[in-house]
Amino acid sequence: MNPNVKYRRYAVISLVIILALLSLFFYRRHDREEKTLYLFNWTSYTPQSVIDEFEEEFGVTVVTDNFSSNEEMFSKLLSGAKGYDVIFPSQNYTSILIKLDMLEKLDHSKLPNLQYISPFVLEKSTYDENMQFSVPYYMGAAGIGVNKAKVSQYDKSFSIFSRSDLKNTMTLMDDMREVLGDSLAFNGFSVNSTDDEELKIAEDTIVNDWKPNIVKWDSDGFARSFAAGDFSVVQGYAEVIFSEIAEEDMDKIDFFIPEEGSTMYIDSMCIPKGAKNIDLALEFINFIQRPEIYAQFLDEFGFPSTVNTEAEKFMTTTPYYQASELKNCELMEDLGNDTTKYNEIWQDVRFRK
Repeated sequence: MNPNVKYRRYAVISLVIILALLSLFFYRRHDREEKTLYLFNWTSYTPQSVIDEFEEEFGVTVVTDNFSSNEEMFSKLLSGAKGYDVIFPSQNYTSILIKLDMLEKLDHSKLPNLQYISPFVLEKSTYDENMQFSVPYYMGAAGIGVNKAKVSQYDKSFSIFSRSDLKNTMTLMDDMREVLGDSLAFNGFSVNSTDDEELKIAEDTIVNDWKPNIVKWDSDGFARSFAAGDFSVVQGYAEVIFSEIAEEDMDKIDFFIPEEGSTMYIDSMCIPKGAKNIDLALEFINFIQRPEIYAQFLDEFGFPSTVNTEAEKFMTTTPYYQASELKNCELMEDLGNDTTKYNEIWQDVRFRK
């Protein structure tokens, strides 16, 4: 055989093999990309056991980026961040994202587990009551933790912060909407009130009745200090408080949502506009709302089943508070331009002598 012909034949065969390998490489790379779900979620908000089960059942990889505040999440999306398939905003930011047309409309035919969403949470979800753009992930509220070994008698009310006998043993959250909203609720007003007279009454309650008795404003280290015995009464989230309490001390701690009601939140699962894996995102949202899967989430955080009507049957732990305690609570709404008014009041609350 002519050496040149033989060489050309080998060259052609080699080229075919290289092209086949490249094709296989790009196919597998594309396949991996198609089977990767990208979440933008609050830190440690979905149990790893749930992620592992989803990955195994659907043959996918789940990659999670975390945010620590709604403002951080929103700022990143607004600045053009792409690639996320499911995000977890709270109700006021879900409302904003809907208004800005930044969310995909959900195909309910691919979400059969919506049948388990509680009518109570839907009644509260006035920003998206038909779940066109969001599916509730969890509905809850901050409350008050009390060390019963140090405080034997108390009303389950924000009035506890008015008690001068507990002065210098209590903390309130360093959170404008929580504290102002709770004072509004305590005084019988909406947590979203923008009425000047109502806001003045709420401000005076905080400044004159609550503030003189607290050690500090604290949204970060209160649970550790409470567990160490430095504080007797703290405002905060149950899951944060109990995560710091030793097993043998659990029966010394009470946690309650004040009877007059307080601010409430609904974190939701949404698909941002332009998501590449919409079908996989829908599978994930539907998977989360399987009662037996959702029960794992509730057990992880000691939550009551406020969102899923059937999950409680599969729970293996006792929640730190009851869903019924939320009956008088109200969702924090987007205040729009009135946020400036709240900011000014909060600065006065925080720094007035």
